[in-house]
Formats: sequence, C-alpha cells, structure tokens
Amino acid sequence: MSKKNTLEGVLPVHKAAGMTSHDVVARLRKWLGIKKIGHAGTLDPEVTGVLPICIGNATRISEFIMEQPKTYRGQLTLGFSTTTQDFTGEKTEEKIVDEIAEKKIQTVLSDFLGEIEQIPPMYSSVKVNGKKLYELARQGKEVERKPRKVTIYDLSLLALSLDTKYPTIDFEVTCSKGTYIRTLCVDIGEKLGYPAHMSKLIRISSGGFSVDESYSLEQIEKAIQEEKIEDKLVSMAVALPNFEEVKLSKEEIVHKVWNGQKIEVDILCSYEGIIKILDENRQLYALYDKKINEKIAYPKKVFK
Repeated sequence: MSKKNTLEGVLPVHKAAGMTSHDVVARLRKWLGIKKIGHAGTLDPEVTGVLPICIGNATRISEFIMEQPKTYRGQLTLGFSTTTQDFTGEKTEEKIVDEIAEKKIQTVLSDFLGEIEQIPPMYSSVKVNGKKLYELARQGKEVERKPRKVTIYDLSLLALSLDTKYPTIDFEVTCSKGTYIRTLCVDIGEKLGYPAHMSKLIRISSGGFSVDESYSLEQIEKAIQEEKIEDKLVSMAVALPNFEEVKLSKEEIVHKVWNGQKIEVDILCSYEGIIKILDENRQLYALYDKKINEKIAYPKKVFK
C-alpha cells in the first residue's frame, strides 16, 4: 500500500474564489491518489476562506466538525437585491437609500442575535421534493420553502460606508451550521427598510480551523511533491478539541473497543456527550457516547 493511501487527518484548505468545494476535493483526490476524501462544510464558489478537508478515516468525523460554529467576515450592500442574494446574481429590486444612523444599524444587528429563522434561498443545495433548489431556480421556478432555525452567536459591526449610492456594512458573524449569510444580509436590509445583497464573504474559521492556519492549493501541491503533506495534516484527535478523552492501553483497545464493547468511565461521571478513545500516543481509535451521571459509555464510531 502506498504512503498516500495511508494518509489520515484533516487538511485545512484556504479555498480561492472561482472554485466549488467539490472542485477542491476532486483536485486533492487526483493529487493524492486517494478515494476516502471529502470536505466538512460547503463554501459557495465565489466565497473564499477555510475549508476543512477530511482524509482517510477522518471522513467519518466530518459530521462532528461541521456541527461546530463557523465565523465569517462579510459585507452587505444596501440599495438593491439580486436573484442569488449575493453579488453574482442579476439585479432585481432597487431603492434609493436615505441617511441611516449607525445606532440604528447596531440595533438591527443586535436583533439577529440568538436563535432565528431563515428561509433557504432558491440558489442553494437544499432539496424540496427531491429537487435541489438551485436546479429549479435555473429553470426560472420558485417554490415554497420552510423556515429553518439557526443560531447567531455573535454579530458585530466592523465598518460602514454610508456616503455612497449603495451604502455598505462590513460585519463579522459567528453562527451555527446551516446559516446562510446571504440570507442574513437580505434580512438585515429588509429590517433597515431596503433591498440588500451580500457583496463580500470570507470564512475565517470553521470547525476549529482558522484561515490563518490554512493552506492554499499551491502550498499543498508543493508539499505533496516534496512528500511533506503529512506535516500539514491535523490528527483526528486534535480535530475534535471539544470532546472529552479517555486513554486506554493498546490491549484494551484491541479486545474491548475494536469488538464494540462498552467501557467504564468513572472519572467522567458528570459528563454527557462524545468521548474520544485514545492510546498512549494520542491516536484516536473510537468515539463513544455517554449519558450524564452514568459510568458506562457505548461505542458510536470505531476506527480500525
């Protein structure tokens, strides 16, 4: 078996504009010659920023990475809306923007903190009756979409440019999985009384990975050529920092964990959630599920 086929871990990629998340995965699959590879959270083609790529067994922890909050820096433009809710779409409604006070903008932003409801945009991969919404949108169709609950943990104003025909609001937002920042921009504009769209966006953190710690495809290609790609991989254990951990001997892992047996975790009696099962070298061998005030944990995912 080649060294590439034994690769395992999470590779934080700094996705450039003009590529889909699938494009990034396809290119890395070709370069690495590996089948078990996927991304942990889609980015729209024109959106840049961190895109965690799971390789080998790490593809089985992508759901846990995606569940973690994400942080974006974006810009919304007031004065006109678009078909796609962002700068790539065609202009639809337009309205002259009167003078807006910064205090009003701050107040409106604060109104979006906490759990909110969003209606998924037509240009999205959400399925309705088995059809992806963007496929219907490209046919000129619009269908009813059910609102979805998402959480905005933080939403702060970074900069304003109000003395222009189309004023802009730069912001930073930390949100839950499934949040559409395009839709957030449109909804903020609506609450301010104007059509709006998202004019810029970069994802600066996702699943605990920051854009500053991510690698461009050019850097990754060079690392592969120099056979140093393993140096850029984050281990599965490190990629899940929010879970408690239990260290077991290799013998216990082979005889208990690999056979799907429950384990005792007295020291974590008051803990509820996922537990990482590690060996002495901090390699992840399994994820176990534990209920609060119980001393027993049960296997959820086992990695051989």
